[in-house]
Amino acid sequence: QVQLVESGGGLVQAGGSLRVSCAASGSTFSWYNMGWFRQAPGKEREFVGAIRRDSATYYIDSVKGRFTISRDNVKNLVYLQMTSLKAEDTAVYYCAARDARTWTSLTYYSSTYWHYWGQGTQVTVSS
Repeated sequence: QVQLVESGGGLVQAGGSLRVSCAASGSTFSWYNMGWFRQAPGKEREFVGAIRRDSATYYIDSVKGRFTISRDNVKNLVYLQMTSLKAEDTAVYYCAARDARTWTSLTYYSSTYWHYWGQGTQVTVSS
C-alpha cells in the first residue's frame, strides 16, 4: 500500500523548464518501480517514462533528451524534470507505482501494470 501525491505543476512558456514531484508514503519506497503518465485534453492517458528500483530509466521517444526522471529513496520522492517544453506537453501529469519484487509480463507503458496512482498535477505550456 502506497499513497502518491504530485506537486510542482503550473504554467510555463514554451522552451522553458519545470520539475514536478511525486511524494510516496505508506510503504517501502525502494521496492517500487515508479512511472509518469500524462493526459492531455481530449486524449487518452499516455505513458511518459519510468524509473526502476535500480534507477534505470525509460522514456517515450517524444520526450527523450528533454525529460529526466530521477528518484530519491531516502526522501521517498520521484521527480520528472522537463526542459524545452512544448505546447503539446500540456497535460495533467500523474505518477504511478508498482511493487517490483515479483515478476510480471506486463510492460511499463501499460496502465494496467501500475497498482497505485496519484491525483495528478496540471502542467500548461503556453506558446
